[in-house]
Amino acid sequence: MSKPKSPDQLRSARWFAPDDLRSSTHRSRAMQMGYAATEWAGKPVIAIINTWSDINPCHAHFKTRVDDVKRGVLQAGGFPVELPAISLAEIFVKPTTMLYRNMLAMDTEELIRSHPVDGVVLMGGCDKTTPALLMGATSAGLPAIYVPAGPMLRGNWQGTVLGSGSDVWKYWDERRAGRIGKTEWEGVEAGVARSHGTCMTMGTAATMMSIAEALGMSLTGASSIPAADVNHIRMCSASGRRIVEMVWEDLTPAKILTRAAFENAIRTAMALGCSTNAIIHVIAQGRRAGIPIGLDDFEKASRIIPVIANIRPSGDQYLMEDFFYAGGLPGLLNRIRDKLHLGALTVTGKTLGENIEGAGVFNDDVIRPIDNPIYDEGALAVLRGNLAPDGCVIKPSACAPHLRKHSGPALVFDDYPSMKAAVDDENLDVTPEHILVLRNAGPHGGPGMPEWGMLPMPKKLLKQGVKDMLRLSDARMSGTSYGACILHVAPEAYIGGPLALLRTGDIVSVDVPARSISMEVSDAELAKRRAAWTPPPPRFERGYGWMFAKHIRQANEGCDFDFLETAFGAPVPEPVIY
Repeated sequence: MSKPKSPDQLRSARWFAPDDLRSSTHRSRAMQMGYAATEWAGKPVIAIINTWSDINPCHAHFKTRVDDVKRGVLQAGGFPVELPAISLAEIFVKPTTMLYRNMLAMDTEELIRSHPVDGVVLMGGCDKTTPALLMGATSAGLPAIYVPAGPMLRGNWQGTVLGSGSDVWKYWDERRAGRIGKTEWEGVEAGVARSHGTCMTMGTAATMMSIAEALGMSLTGASSIPAADVNHIRMCSASGRRIVEMVWEDLTPAKILTRAAFENAIRTAMALGCSTNAIIHVIAQGRRAGIPIGLDDFEKASRIIPVIANIRPSGDQYLMEDFFYAGGLPGLLNRIRDKLHLGALTVTGKTLGENIEGAGVFNDDVIRPIDNPIYDEGALAVLRGNLAPDGCVIKPSACAPHLRKHSGPALVFDDYPSMKAAVDDENLDVTPEHILVLRNAGPHGGPGMPEWGMLPMPKKLLKQGVKDMLRLSDARMSGTSYGACILHVAPEAYIGGPLALLRTGDIVSVDVPARSISMEVSDAELAKRRAAWTPPPPRFERGYGWMFAKHIRQANEGCDFDFLETAFGAPVPEPVIY
């Protein structure tokens, strides 16, 4: 293997190689930890950014998987150093991990830049972790490879296969309607999450791990391997070996994350029946790479790429474990290869086309042929109109078909507690024709744009057997969710977007085929309401939240901090060493 770099050109040599007092101190302190100079001298130093914590079940196995990555680094002649980063435990962190995605991105970027490392392995998987790690590594600019946590095993309750999130919502509605009791519900609780790893539906975690692979940032097939499968261990060590080679080759994210790579990722997401959250994260990742990705890129892909992954919630039966057995992401990519930029470079050192050449599909019901899709357009649709001039998002592949074109009166709530109390009131004045609206739940309003967008179905309607209705918000929703939920309304209500002017009883019209959404209120009336609108008080007066509110972008812009986007300023130079 050719080595464009020589050992003296390694970035870490700036810390360790010079014959001066400061470098002598670096060498001395490394020896203090029990290392001999022969362990690092002339070798690539590889940072392993580990997002393990005691309260993150998605990453529980990273406590030992990091040793497998280290083994691979050592085998390839590198020197591994583990650098812990903030762990965004999706279920436990409140009000939402989205509030802290950019914090992890900053953590990642600064850990890489400030330490004597030549390349980096990114260990993540839980929803916001994947985009955060990639955003930070992209900005840092060193060779980087992503190691996905992998999905957990299929859930099980009384012989019924359970999917993360999707079945939780379904059975919780059954309990609210009185059709199952406490004992049955406790069985669902115990059976839905049976191993370490991420959600095993095509939620945000599986979506973003797959997008990382489609972008070219992880080894071929890595994103589909279940966390509990021994292949996952081998993938970890292989990633450790490969990052050492990438350092010698100087294969950086800038050479991989091209417009072609992002178009591949977006088209892959559509074929997967992806999470709506993919839009926000991919836009942010693109801007970090200097690629102006926007809502229109998703809309274009949606029109040409059908959903062929029969995985819940877009699909009706299978989960990620089944997807892996059926051929995983390489099999799916090979099925849509005519829609992909096959010449895009990847961390393997080969092109995407070379990586997926000959990849098979072993179950045509799990990964459908192009001519027999789950849904004949892509998973997501972008709607615009006077209610969302900067766009909003719906997942038509996971909602009742009759609701893709619908007009009805709005039932508006300004906060989650009042909405929650109302939907549990069996005397609520609501019909299936109504459109439930929650506002003030966006980036500023949430704060942090929580996953509140799958508004609970009113108990009154559940008892009537109604299982879906149009729901609208400036929030996000879990990628494991389903239903006719319109999300990411931009600009958000909290900063005065048109959603702030909507009133209960106003007619809202949605036409997914036409990609439109509007409130049937005259311009004159809207102007009158605008004049009477009063901005709410800021959510934070100090700390990280204050900084977040000052710099956060809107959903259609990726919700990154303005000062972190590539276009904000010149690249950060290497740190001085004195």
